[in-house]
Amino acid sequence: MFKIGCHLSIANGFLKAGKNIVELGGNTFQYFSRNPQGGRARPWDQLDFEGFMEYASYSGIEGLLCHAPYTLNACSANPDTREFARMVFKSDLEMLEHFPNALYNFHPGSHTGQGVEVGITQIVEILNEVIDPTMKTTILLETMAGKGSEIGRSFEEIAEIISRVTHNEKLGVCLDTCHIYSAGYDIVKNLDEVLNEFDSIIGLDRLKAIHLNDSMMPFASNKDRHAKIGEGTIGLDAIVRIINHPKLKNLPFYLETPNDDEGYKLEIALLKKYRTN
Repeated sequence: MFKIGCHLSIANGFLKAGKNIVELGGNTFQYFSRNPQGGRARPWDQLDFEGFMEYASYSGIEGLLCHAPYTLNACSANPDTREFARMVFKSDLEMLEHFPNALYNFHPGSHTGQGVEVGITQIVEILNEVIDPTMKTTILLETMAGKGSEIGRSFEEIAEIISRVTHNEKLGVCLDTCHIYSAGYDIVKNLDEVLNEFDSIIGLDRLKAIHLNDSMMPFASNKDRHAKIGEGTIGLDAIVRIINHPKLKNLPFYLETPNDDEGYKLEIALLKKYRTN
């Protein structure tokens, strides 16, 4: 089954978002755990959650991807910012235990001048603190474009974090097509080679989700600017190869393109048209 969806708000509840994604033609969606530019989480609503789970069971919705807020930076030079990251991790992971086998995606962070080694050490410290070996949730490190002092711009940096986390069986990766193209991985001309490199450094068994985005910026620009599908430098042909690649096609795909609901509906229909069984 082609698992395709987009980013939706849960401001009006999970059930409303579930009905929304079905109306858009999708069968999964991504949402922010809280305000993406702040720290306040939406209060948990058990009745809404139960209604959503019932609706999902008969409407074909499979799995959700929860995205941490952009303000979560586990490797900031500011200790208050790192403490905020620790708090958000703990709070979000507790909430996600309501779900069966949830996915929780976060940006590894920016070392803000401390250097990559210090940044990775700080990320690992927080992950080791917040991961409970009994939890059902899988935490995903997102591949990054490499702007500024971002960590996660290379497969090697992601692999280093994973290797140093004690219970790394709870870790996976979310591959963002715009980000890795901007980071210098040529998924347009050399998709197979990129996937082979990912497999040799991280392991394709760690790949749990894909953010499906075109890019406004040229290859290897280290700039994070998403474009609508087929309207950027990656292009529709490459996107079609990605969604149909035998090593990727069974993963969930989440659109983060600059769209409103109608735009997402059109993109989902377009991708379903080009998806092969």
